[in-house]
Amino acid sequence: MRGRYLTMKIKNTSLKSLVIAIPALLFVACGGGSKEEKEQAAAEKETTEKLTDEQLVDVVQKETFKYFWDYAEPNSGLARERYHPDGNYPQNDAHVVTTGGSGFGLMAILSGINQEYITREQGVERLTRIADFLDKADRFHGAWPHWMNGNTGKVQPFGKKDNGGDLVETAFLCEGIICVREFFKDGTDEEKALSQKFDKLWKGVEWNWYTNNQNKLFWHWSPEYNWEMNFALEGYNECLITYVLGASSPDHAIKPEVYHECWARNGGGIKSDNVKYDLPLILKHNGAEEFGGPLFWAHYSYVGLDPNKLTDKYANYWDVNYNQTKIDYLYCVENPKGYKGYGENYWGLTASYTRSEDGTVGYTAHMPSNDRGVISPTAAISSIVYTPKESIAAMRNFYENYKSTIWGPAGFYDAHSAEYDNWAAQRYLAIDQGPMVAMIENYRTGLLWDLFMNAPEVQEGLNKLGFHSGKYGF
Repeated sequence: MRGRYLTMKIKNTSLKSLVIAIPALLFVACGGGSKEEKEQAAAEKETTEKLTDEQLVDVVQKETFKYFWDYAEPNSGLARERYHPDGNYPQNDAHVVTTGGSGFGLMAILSGINQEYITREQGVERLTRIADFLDKADRFHGAWPHWMNGNTGKVQPFGKKDNGGDLVETAFLCEGIICVREFFKDGTDEEKALSQKFDKLWKGVEWNWYTNNQNKLFWHWSPEYNWEMNFALEGYNECLITYVLGASSPDHAIKPEVYHECWARNGGGIKSDNVKYDLPLILKHNGAEEFGGPLFWAHYSYVGLDPNKLTDKYANYWDVNYNQTKIDYLYCVENPKGYKGYGENYWGLTASYTRSEDGTVGYTAHMPSNDRGVISPTAAISSIVYTPKESIAAMRNFYENYKSTIWGPAGFYDAHSAEYDNWAAQRYLAIDQGPMVAMIENYRTGLLWDLFMNAPEVQEGLNKLGFHSGKYGF
């Protein structure tokens, strides 16, 4: 399939790591020193004191939030596709913003307000800039492209024919857009105006256009290549949210038949009888039917869509996600390939940067059926809502035992391998950092789930497709 992990091409580059030693404790002891030096001193003190689980989770969320705040693309305020702390961008793409990752970034900003990492006023200022940028950016029958130029808002082609609307990336963005609208809709006059801007953005997406007059949803449309990409969204993978939002649209809704005939493969072909480690997979994971797919499939659609007690005639979605996550965990504990480090506190396989055979940085969709001895911190950490004990154990191990290699200015770097002498891809991707902030927030407060699931049109859309939520009473 064309998933974001199978088509992204990233040139192999060597890594540089920047290590700065500052004798900050001396300054603190004398009562002087700059803000940066005091922060460094606090960080050094922190490393000598074992954090409680609550403190650890907060540190990880707060530092990861910086990806979307301190290191956002400066003109648009949106999430860069990637951030390289060493400033080395071989593809000269520091200005490229990602649509789906920016949806997760919107949720990160709301989380930052809720956790008081930033003020509400700071959030409103940044979100207003984002809304104004998105309103003027290139759109294709309402859908934004996969990538945009953060300076101009023009499409940045993801591939030769992928130079138009990307409906899946747009769905991830709209998850965040709806959460922003709901968060501010009853606020001050300024906040209500911001809420209305985001409401207009979401309602402008022509989901029904992307059926191409068939009972299918298609991932792409281009004014130059029309429907030549020809990628219909069939389950199961990360794309469920696209159907939920398509059914929820007030003015451009898809018919229920589109969901049942395409996503659910003619009303039930999506179901699976496969079992691994005594856990049923429940749904057929595209191309990964034995163990399940990369763990981002349990994250992207569910940063807003709450799987707790969410069912339709095909599945209980909590069970789908919990089982996939636990299978991934148990595979790493079993460690059939004998990789160094793997175990109860070192696990998590998903799409991320990877170590190529020559030691340089590549990209792949790690999963049990594509295990290269590389662990992606986002996999275990973003699964905290499903497996809190196992996720926090991995988080603590990463933080306490691999910090010098894997921890940077925006939290955990994208990928690590104990097998290969503590190799790390010391860089970041928005689509990996975002789910960590959002899912930690859902674990701590349930904020994003409550915002999204209580949006009236979302409940209408879910009802239309035959979903029921025991948690939200529909």
